[in-house]
Amino acid sequence: MSDAYLLRAQNLVKYFPSRKGLFTGTKSWVKAVDGVSLQLRERENVAIVGESGCGKTTLGRLLAGIIKPTSGSIDYEGVALGSMKQLGVAKIVQPVFQDPVGALNPAVTIETILARPFRIHHVRFDEDTLIGLLEQVGLSPGRSFLTRFPHQLSGGQRQRVVIARALALGPRLVIADEPVSGLDPTIQTQILALLLRIQRSRATAFLIISHDINLVRSMCDRTIVMYLGKVVESGPTTEVLEHPIHPYTVSLLRSFPSGNPDETDWIDSPPLLGDIPSAVDPPSGCRFRTTCPLAQDACAVKEPALVEFSHDHFAACPVILSQRGLAPEGVARLRGD
Repeated sequence: MSDAYLLRAQNLVKYFPSRKGLFTGTKSWVKAVDGVSLQLRERENVAIVGESGCGKTTLGRLLAGIIKPTSGSIDYEGVALGSMKQLGVAKIVQPVFQDPVGALNPAVTIETILARPFRIHHVRFDEDTLIGLLEQVGLSPGRSFLTRFPHQLSGGQRQRVVIARALALGPRLVIADEPVSGLDPTIQTQILALLLRIQRSRATAFLIISHDINLVRSMCDRTIVMYLGKVVESGPTTEVLEHPIHPYTVSLLRSFPSGNPDETDWIDSPPLLGDIPSAVDPPSGCRFRTTCPLAQDACAVKEPALVEFSHDHFAACPVILSQRGLAPEGVARLRGD
């Protein structure tokens, strides 16, 4: 893995308008992503995890250039995303969407679907190019799939077509939103192995948005934990999963069944209680404080900063910081100030 940064995002914010009253016309804002900074190196795999509604999918769409941020910056190899030409963006970053059924046009053949990126960006290709893409993702013989329609494929085959389309222009980064959700376990394993093979052959980096801790553990070098639009913990995947710091990360990991049918603590005493607070009116200070078992009065006063607890392992919890007697060091290095 190279030390050069492929992607840098600084203080990303994305608010969506939401009307409070049908007749008053009063506007409020859904704070989907609220001040997120991250970096990704060449050939690096990074996971973004968190509950539904935490903003991870919105963050992925921002980084892919599908939607524009309310504020903040996104650079690829030092070039601002907004100033890049469309073909330049397409050759650097491509998305793999969560639902392969919804991501593929049911009215056209696989050949038309795979040819579209080349035609949009005026890149020369031929039938052998499309066959090669299909065979690279394990659909062989590729020629036999070109004339099929999406409904004639299995779920795993459709997901492979989605991945093939994302690889068409040779992107440096693939942003995959729940790439194996809804697939059978055997197919999940095949897709995971496929992604790792692609990385080795193409030197591609992956940003994986997922609820699947096993996928994250198997594939990702670093993990970013989000809660209600904020990053609450970030670090090497092994450290985050084996030695979590933030109370939310601890609760999130405890929410997964252990696999032992005799263990019922996660049923009798669920680690996470209640719904995630509203992104329209999030709690003051630490956004997790309303359900945090360690919350103190001071948690409502000031928004906590990300602090380095150990090498490259950051968390935003002043209570844990105080308990461990640490000083708030490392924040500037994470944020790139």
